[in-house]
Amino acid sequence: TNPHLPAEMFAHEWHGFIPPCHMKVLQLCPILAFLAILLITPVLLVRILSRVDLRQQTRYLLLANVLFSDLLFVCMNILSACINLAGVLMTEWPCAVLLFLSAVLYSSGVLSITAMVLDTCFAVLAPFRYLALWPVSRTYGAIVAIWVISVFLPAAAVGMFLWYHSTAPCALHLCSLPLLMVLTVSHFRPLHVSMLLTVTGIIFILLLVLSGYLILYFCTRSSGVWKGETSSRARGTFLIHYLHLFLAFCPLLVLMIELMLCHNSETMDPKASLWMSLVVCNILLILPKALAPYLYGLRYRELCNLLFQFFHLNRPTTITPVI
Repeated sequence: TNPHLPAEMFAHEWHGFIPPCHMKVLQLCPILAFLAILLITPVLLVRILSRVDLRQQTRYLLLANVLFSDLLFVCMNILSACINLAGVLMTEWPCAVLLFLSAVLYSSGVLSITAMVLDTCFAVLAPFRYLALWPVSRTYGAIVAIWVISVFLPAAAVGMFLWYHSTAPCALHLCSLPLLMVLTVSHFRPLHVSMLLTVTGIIFILLLVLSGYLILYFCTRSSGVWKGETSSRARGTFLIHYLHLFLAFCPLLVLMIELMLCHNSETMDPKASLWMSLVVCNILLILPKALAPYLYGLRYRELCNLLFQFFHLNRPTTITPVI
């Protein structure tokens, strides 16, 4: 018997496992997120890049990189969804390019958020040496390094994806990430193990960042660095960074749980795996992208004033320091 026959049958019949009403809801989520991002992200990007004073601040440059990566990622997601809805068949190479670009944009956004967390810690712990030790020129170098790392990180996974499909191609060439997660990751042990190691490393990074925040909080609290409203805003800004970082890593955490539950592919339930993959790709991957411009647009005073002016809303005038 052909060991890949069940996978090929599942590839042809997977639409039957999802009720049409549920499928429409899952397909609607990325569209709503795209509209939410398109509403204010271009406004924020134009504001940051057109203002010289904002381009001289590390936090705004990193935020612009996050917003730019997220906007392109959601556009790639919508493009992939349109291709699948149109029933366009793709061979492994065009599909690999599409997946690679999406992975690069996702990695760039996550690494930029991590850099924003570290930048906030550095600015609070060493406020008088911050500008001398971290000038704007180094920020541009850090952004270039983020994109270089983002290119190399997905290369191994995409390479193994091409290897798998060159030796055991699926009969149906649909470039759908949820379907590929069910058919490829769970049936190809090297890719399975590599993704487990990657997600384990990401969990380790999350724990390190959380530990750094706790150490930062208690050290500055005991030394009196954070006082009054400045203290509150500094903690609030860091928590927003960490919330965004956690939401960005959340899809990979769910993926790791799925891989651990389905460690033995022979006993894996493809329906449950497909449901989990659809939720990860259509909701959890998109949610932090849609929230980011609103979280930071309303947090930073310069951007918040711009948004209220752009949408002709009245905002109470308050004088508060921004950390």
